[in-house]
Amino acid sequence: MFDNNVFKEATCKNIEEKGEVIGFELQTLITYYRGIPLSMVEFIKVAVDDAEVSTEDIQISIDQQDWFYLKEATTVTSYKWEYGEPLYIRVLKPGGLSTGDHQVKLTVATRTAYIPVPLVGVKERTVTI
Repeated sequence: MFDNNVFKEATCKNIEEKGEVIGFELQTLITYYRGIPLSMVEFIKVAVDDAEVSTEDIQISIDQQDWFYLKEATTVTSYKWEYGEPLYIRVLKPGGLSTGDHQVKLTVATRTAYIPVPLVGVKERTVTI
C-alpha cells in the first residue's frame, strides 16, 4: 500500500567522512500510518545491481547523528521513527558506488501494533551516481 514510500526518489548518494568515501546512503519513509521505535524495524535489505549487501554493513538513523547497526537497532526503544520523517540507511562500503547507473533495491520490514505479521515494502530504482 505504501510501497512508493520505501525508497525515496533522488536520495541515493555516496557519503564522505574526513574526505574519504565510506559508503552510500538512501532514505525511506515508514510504510505504516504511525511512528514506531527503531526496535520494531524487523529487517532492512539493500541490493545493488542484483548483489545483496551484508546486513552487517547497514546502519540506520533518524537524525543522521546517532547511527545504529541493524543488530543494535533491535534494542533501541528511545528513538522513534515517525510517519512522514525519513529513516536514513547507510551502507558502509569503501569507495561507495561507482560513477554511473545502478539498480538499487530496498526492502524494509517493520513490526506494528495490531498486525501480527511484519509489513514488508519493496522498491527498486535506477540511480545515477
